[in-house]
Amino acid sequence: MPDPRSEEAHFVYDLWQWSWLAAMLTGILVWGLIFYAIIKYRRRSETEIPVQTRYNLPIEIFYTIAPVMMVIVFFFFTVRAQDGILHAPKDLDKANAAAPYNVTVVGQQWSWTFNYTKGGKTVSDTVWESGTPDDIPTLWLVQDQEVSIDLYSPDVIHSFWPTDFLFKMDVVPGRAKDNHFTVKPNKPGMFIGRCAELCGLYHSRMLFNVNVVSEAEYNQHLEELEAAGNVGMNAPGPYEEEVKGIEHHNGDELNTGVQE
Repeated sequence: MPDPRSEEAHFVYDLWQWSWLAAMLTGILVWGLIFYAIIKYRRRSETEIPVQTRYNLPIEIFYTIAPVMMVIVFFFFTVRAQDGILHAPKDLDKANAAAPYNVTVVGQQWSWTFNYTKGGKTVSDTVWESGTPDDIPTLWLVQDQEVSIDLYSPDVIHSFWPTDFLFKMDVVPGRAKDNHFTVKPNKPGMFIGRCAELCGLYHSRMLFNVNVVSEAEYNQHLEELEAAGNVGMNAPGPYEEEVKGIEHHNGDELNTGVQE
């Protein structure tokens, strides 16, 4: 497992570890019972046949109820982990208002655009940065600060997966209001991200980096984006002719369909 780098990641990490422990203990028990039956009830001579049991009601009840109970236990801890990860309000506006930082992530064939819409202390407007399969973009986040991440796609379904957050969420066209989550990075440094949904020919090259930094470094980076003219909401459309190019469409509102 990657090193968990957010406060929410431990829910998945703990669930994964305890699930494997439960699976190993169950395996040891089953293998033990199998070898016990093989040795104790083996055929000991050519003339003597071990007692044949057509059915054993208590055992049949046990091996019917036990797996059901295991599924119920796994379900309980999975839902608890899910609730811990998706703790932000379901309403997009409330989630954005509750978090001190907000980033609108656009997944397009075949790269990513990051719009920093809230939290930049030294910039007056939304600023953005984008990439291509040849120029991998980097998402900047502030250590120990919650960020609300909104996900938008102008073309097909993608999946936003910062690997060290141990969490991914689909980026579905037409569902910008529903696709969002809040995360609190708690360790500095650079790590990788990728699209986890087969989204077309260059899906394997749809990569990005995540850089968790201090607030001062974050503000300085946003100032550099503003100085470069990357101002306003940027919701690029899909590639049309070549992989290297990317067409930017700036505006106050996110595009709602594929660019013609």
